[in-house]
Amino acid sequence: MVQTSYYDPTFSDSAFFYDRQSSSLAQRKDGRLADHFNRKVSYYHPKDVGLYHYGPLHPMKPFRLTLTNELVLGYGLHEYMDVYAPRKATAGEISQFHSEDYVDYLSRVTPASLAADIDVNRTLPADSQIHTHRIGDDDCPAFSGLFNFCQQYAGASLAAARKLNIGATDIAINWSGGLHHAKKGEASGFCYVNDIVLAILELLRLHPRVLYIDIDIHHGDGVQEAFYRSNRVLTVSFHKFGDHFFPGTGDVSETGLNEGKYFSLNVPLQDGIDDQSYVQLFKDIMGPTINTFQPSVIVLQCGADSLGLDRLGSFNLSIRAHGECVGFIKQFNLPLLVVGGGGYRQSSVSRCWTYETSVLAGVSISSTLPNTLYNGYFPGMELHPTLNNSHLIPNKNTYADLEALKRKIHEQLRVLNGAPSIQMQEIPPSITGLTEEVDDAMEEEEEDRREEERDGYLWGVHSGSRHVYKR
Repeated sequence: MVQTSYYDPTFSDSAFFYDRQSSSLAQRKDGRLADHFNRKVSYYHPKDVGLYHYGPLHPMKPFRLTLTNELVLGYGLHEYMDVYAPRKATAGEISQFHSEDYVDYLSRVTPASLAADIDVNRTLPADSQIHTHRIGDDDCPAFSGLFNFCQQYAGASLAAARKLNIGATDIAINWSGGLHHAKKGEASGFCYVNDIVLAILELLRLHPRVLYIDIDIHHGDGVQEAFYRSNRVLTVSFHKFGDHFFPGTGDVSETGLNEGKYFSLNVPLQDGIDDQSYVQLFKDIMGPTINTFQPSVIVLQCGADSLGLDRLGSFNLSIRAHGECVGFIKQFNLPLLVVGGGGYRQSSVSRCWTYETSVLAGVSISSTLPNTLYNGYFPGMELHPTLNNSHLIPNKNTYADLEALKRKIHEQLRVLNGAPSIQMQEIPPSITGLTEEVDDAMEEEEEDRREEERDGYLWGVHSGSRHVYKR
């Protein structure tokens, strides 16, 4: 296989498109680079994480995670990965980023208690009202099991980060994570706990420089804000900007503050960007960025609302193009944490993340979806359904505009002038080391897993129940 430069416009014949075989099960792809072939991949799917419900009219549907997991298992991709049902994050772990008063409120709030708080607030002056931390607005409702849901997806991202830190995996996948809008003291944009920030904080214990990349259609504002003054985390976000599009941040002029000056890169785009324009821009920016910043680990947020026909998005990306961006980052052979994010057409999201799982695992899967309990969600049973041209949005991103944007980003990289020199201190205690009881529980959990591996098996999650997967 010929490895191409990141300047080559080759998305249509990319080596990352591993869906051309006729078999419905995943197969090893012959002729791949040796370091790709040997990379160890871990897959994290919290038990029953897809069963939570934001509400009947809410666009965020955690059930998309169940659909994704069923397709991953249906294709047999679990045979090529270590599969984990991780423990929940503790309130103390979540408080490593989020304020304690917010975590306390989040851990207690229910639909009934929130309604009572709102009623009380109607009788109080503004300076005496109960702080609801923006929970209860249209975007971030209180729903049954809310804190458990947050603990599950955050716990998965933390477990993935720890596995990378100890060198037990090369690539870690948590599609339930990627909730990039949550702030230190409040919920925002369907996001309550920022698992990405928690995972990056964990990675920073060992790694001098972390690169964060966001291909969600919405700006990764919560992650940018958390590290806006740091030169150890470089954040890069490709997103729609303008026309009052949420969250309203992410202009190219937002570059960081103090020590973090120039360590925030923003790539604001307009409606309708197509595959070739997006992939080429992504490669032309991310190649020089990685070579300049020289990260020792990468976190990649793969929000699928940048796909064409998304219910809240306005780009025209195909699953193949979205997956090519993932494959391009994998090509740098750096430790990689991959998380989910937005995506509001469940059938598209689950297809996309399943395909990207195959890309990350380095295996080939059929373009025909496997049979699962949820075939009704996938008319035609195609992994890569054709986007109907009549439904596509006109591309407002001209070649001249994209070239000008690329020049601005390259100029910012020039000013950055290479990777910062970081004097590493003694590694601080892990954020998991909150109590001896937590540490002991984790050690027992890992010992149980080692015993299972010695017997030649892995535990996984399928259809809401535990199954044993033969290694």
